[in-house]
Amino acid sequence: MSLNKVMLIGNVGKEPEIRYVDAGLCMATIRLATSTPGYTLENGTQVPERTEWHTVLLWRRLAEVAERYVHKGDKLFIEGELRYRNYTDKRGVTHYVTEVWGSNMEMLTPRTAAAASPQDKPATAQPGAKPAGAPEDCPF
Repeated sequence: MSLNKVMLIGNVGKEPEIRYVDAGLCMATIRLATSTPGYTLENGTQVPERTEWHTVLLWRRLAEVAERYVHKGDKLFIEGELRYRNYTDKRGVTHYVTEVWGSNMEMLTPRTAAAASPQDKPATAQPGAKPAGAPEDCPF
């Protein structure tokens, strides 16, 4: 048995980079910062706060959600697995890359009513009315 699982809670460092590959497959790249608070050792030595930057890749529907709702400064919970790859650039230098391939994302930044756009607010339904876009034979 083996396990490759990563769980991160951090802040988005810049707007997600969105690309559509292979006939419309959505992919999002997010730079996520996690921090460990500073502390003081028993001998009085100050250890400063430490920030780590993670590259998170999201695919398909999760990437589409990130494209629409995730912005710089947002706090996210990301769950996924570590993946490693390498490539050689034009000068012949080999680069090694560590990425988190996200399988779950939860947005932790609260959205205030003032910040939400009108299209993000749910429509108020009349009693007995069908939801917007529901097919004619929809029972609710």
